[in-house]
Amino acid sequence: MTQMTPYRTDGPVQHMLAVVPEHEHGIRASDADREQVARILRAAAGEGMLSLGEADERLAALYAARFRSELAPLTADLPDGGRSLLENTAEARAAARAGLFRHFLTVSVVAGLLVTLWALSDAPFFWPVWPLAFMAFSVLRHARRIGYDGPARWRRRRSVDRAS
Repeated sequence: MTQMTPYRTDGPVQHMLAVVPEHEHGIRASDADREQVARILRAAAGEGMLSLGEADERLAALYAARFRSELAPLTADLPDGGRSLLENTAEARAAARAGLFRHFLTVSVVAGLLVTLWALSDAPFFWPVWPLAFMAFSVLRHARRIGYDGPARWRRRRSVDRAS
């Protein structure tokens, strides 16, 4: 009886492994990895940390990279590896506002349920005041953490647009 092995070692895969140099064995970079580094490089160029020529060179090297280990040197000389630059992009601010909106909706639904339960109960005092206060505080803290300054800024911007 012959013993069968689940993998062939004499096929084209073995030849491909022999062609790849030893230092390149690592984790391959995905398109998402490359796009994140590209956003960092574009933000660094926009902030003046990189010249346009240097940003173009790094972007060319980025899209030619095959492994994750080749991506790290492209942002190594930027503060915090460039990750802090991503916080100030329009995409990051929009995602933060969307998260705040989801938080506000969740708190609103829970507040509605608590007030409904209070209305259905015969409690002599408004007991949902404490959970409502904590939930309102959490929404305000979330808004402050992301730097949201409220709709007043939006109203001012709209009035300026109407005047012009």
